[in-house]
Amino acid sequence: MRLPSTRIACVVATTILFLLALAADAHVTRVEIISRSDLANGNAFGPVGPYEKIVGRVYFAVDPANAHNRQIVDLDKADHNAQGQVEFFADLYILRPKDMNKGNGAVLFEVSNRGGRGIDRLANGASAADPEGDGFLMRQGYTIAWVGWEFDVAEQGDRLKLSSPVAHDPGGKEIHGLLRSDFTPARVIEDMPLGHFLLGPAGGKSYPVDDAASPKNVLTVRDTPEGPRRTIPRSQWSFAHSVDGRVVADPRFIHIDGGFQPGKIYEVVYEAKNPVVAGLGLASVRDFLSYLKYDSQSVAPAKRAYAVGISQSGRFLRHFLYQDFNADEKGRQVMDGVIAHVAGAGRGSFNHRFAQPSRDAQPLSSIFFPTDLFPFTDLPETDPETGDTGGLLDAVYQAHDAPKIFFTNTSYEYWGRAAALIHTSPDGVVDAKISENVRIYLLAGLQHFTAGFPPQKYSPNNPDATAQQRYNPNPVQYFWRALITDMDEWVKNGTEPPASRYPNIADGTLIPLSKWNFPPIPGVNKPHEANVAWRLDFGPQWKQGIVSIEPPRAGKAFPVLVPQSDANGNDEGGVSLPELQVPLASYTGWNLRDPSIGAGDLRLSFYGSFIPFAKTLAERQKSGDPRLSVAERYSSRDEYLGKFAEAAMKLVHERFLLREDVPALLERGKREWEEVVGQ
Repeated sequence: MRLPSTRIACVVATTILFLLALAADAHVTRVEIISRSDLANGNAFGPVGPYEKIVGRVYFAVDPANAHNRQIVDLDKADHNAQGQVEFFADLYILRPKDMNKGNGAVLFEVSNRGGRGIDRLANGASAADPEGDGFLMRQGYTIAWVGWEFDVAEQGDRLKLSSPVAHDPGGKEIHGLLRSDFTPARVIEDMPLGHFLLGPAGGKSYPVDDAASPKNVLTVRDTPEGPRRTIPRSQWSFAHSVDGRVVADPRFIHIDGGFQPGKIYEVVYEAKNPVVAGLGLASVRDFLSYLKYDSQSVAPAKRAYAVGISQSGRFLRHFLYQDFNADEKGRQVMDGVIAHVAGAGRGSFNHRFAQPSRDAQPLSSIFFPTDLFPFTDLPETDPETGDTGGLLDAVYQAHDAPKIFFTNTSYEYWGRAAALIHTSPDGVVDAKISENVRIYLLAGLQHFTAGFPPQKYSPNNPDATAQQRYNPNPVQYFWRALITDMDEWVKNGTEPPASRYPNIADGTLIPLSKWNFPPIPGVNKPHEANVAWRLDFGPQWKQGIVSIEPPRAGKAFPVLVPQSDANGNDEGGVSLPELQVPLASYTGWNLRDPSIGAGDLRLSFYGSFIPFAKTLAERQKSGDPRLSVAERYSSRDEYLGKFAEAAMKLVHERFLLREDVPALLERGKREWEEVVGQ
């Protein structure tokens, strides 16, 4: 979304500029509309009518003295304007009814994942070839909005970015500090960016190294996350990258002679300067939604605000609530509903000095970052090791501005994001109580994001994700549509959503890895580990948002619990699509790395597995597969589809599926039968 300065000047001269007469302590100072265009060539979306797309910028000013900004790290160290406020701006993208009176009164705000937009694809089935999909969200009358909150997004395409000021000590003195980057290449490669490398270079932009010759810069390598680090001699690597066969100094890249080796975990600690006030990203979301809700002259007025976040942005929402951002500077509630999806037990690097918001937690990268940190449950819990007590929602409950909340996770997050910790005691012994305004759902048999169909185990767009099994293709789209509808009815009408559904310790559906009973399928290697949350020590000033120890000292890990498998190899205890209720395969939340990319006994980030049943009894007996064959389960394709339809209607009755989506899901069932059986 960033434009060259010359183009900005041209755009400003020809575009509409909204100058808002706001109160002295308001946060949105103006909205600049760069472009405004009809969506879908001006075609109507049912009775809501046509939609328009608005692209622009939002300008903010926040008061460091206001009590609702006290949690923003280093805000007092940023430059102030004449009124003592800190100014910043962010990119804006809105889809809204042209006639707002025909909308449903709600804004569906997606917290952008690394500057991208995904909810229109997930809920509408949109694609590059079909940018509106079936227009589900538009037909419901939602305003759909995004605003930049992350300063370190990659320089790619039209990603939404936050432009935030730098912090400095009195007199303009530069602030220095330690940063850390880690990565595990899937092939021999000589250069790696210092920023987070996520499914390719679309992760995060790094802070550059300040002094490439500093003795504080250290590179290590290890074989496993918990393995010993081995220091690589300084003579073998440099801050540089190769250009036309020559090694050229570059403060944002690291180069090693002979190349980084696949499957190894490399970690570099280095010194940087000029930290950005990253926590203003949380304020940009807060203040933009406040503007939509409480300013009747806003660019898209709304009565209700629902925030959705996926993966990184789901963790953002957990962090947003934990750090008391759901009240604006006047103390007014901002978010009425929250859907934090595939966030696991995490928060993130969103509001501390030298924060790297793009960092997450994966099996072989972004390890020991401030992601999965105590407390995990919505209600208060006590860490038996440290005696610390707290709950994720303590601040919003104390302020009486707690929204309605769905915490949704797939099977992957129980293996890759310590998701069980959001509904168990910290010692993993008992199930935890949850709040009345919280629902927790395991969307069983799905991976972190939906893979394409028919399933593959290699992606041309991401060969680093080559797997031992085919990717899990189970679709999340239909859950999304139902959950958004359930949230709207809960907030607007008080209609209770479905009860929480997730695996429990009490009934044996949530168990330690040692008690996991996945069937012994021939040719299928099982994982022997899962991601854990660690007690991390970042130094004595960590509570003030300042890191002084890199890498942090890792104390005792919290216990790992995963869903128990049934005889089909599918997870118990969650909400199940017809694919699990009337199965043709095992759909797991884990997949192992192919040996060709190194570390072949460890899990692959984000992916699950699709492991079809044998077609016939004879076929499964020949292979030794303990799972019943397709022919032993269903006498015909028609019987299978009949049971599939019954399972779909059960989900409709339970309100996890919309009736209008049943035909599409049945069509998917037909395709799955053809994929597995071939007829």
